[in-house]
Amino acid sequence: MPVIRSSDAVTHEIHGARFVSYANPRTGSKELCAWRGEIPAGTKAPAHTVSREEIFLLLIGELLITLDGRTERVTAGDTVIVGPGSTLAVENPTDHTAVSWVTTSVGLEAELADGTLLTPPWAN
Repeated sequence: MPVIRSSDAVTHEIHGARFVSYANPRTGSKELCAWRGEIPAGTKAPAHTVSREEIFLLLIGELLITLDGRTERVTAGDTVIVGPGSTLAVENPTDHTAVSWVTTSVGLEAELADGTLLTPPWAN
């Protein structure tokens, strides 16, 4: 039985946020990836267009999520479904770290507004 202990999770940092990776091909998952996102207070991540659907569940805190130009305030317990080809931006306007759980299929890529293509290791 594949069990990924919290002590075995791999942490990645980019654009001021932390991505704590649990499920991906390196840990035994064949189709799905899952990670905990930690978005510190005051963080405003750049908009990016995703190649695969993401399910974003906010566990702790409050965020401003902009999806395809529409901004919504989401709070703990809210889920955002990000469709493939959608442009997403995340902002934490509060003074506390927000924590999320995100799942997607293996192979996610994200393109920044300047054309930079990211292949995040937590989703590949």
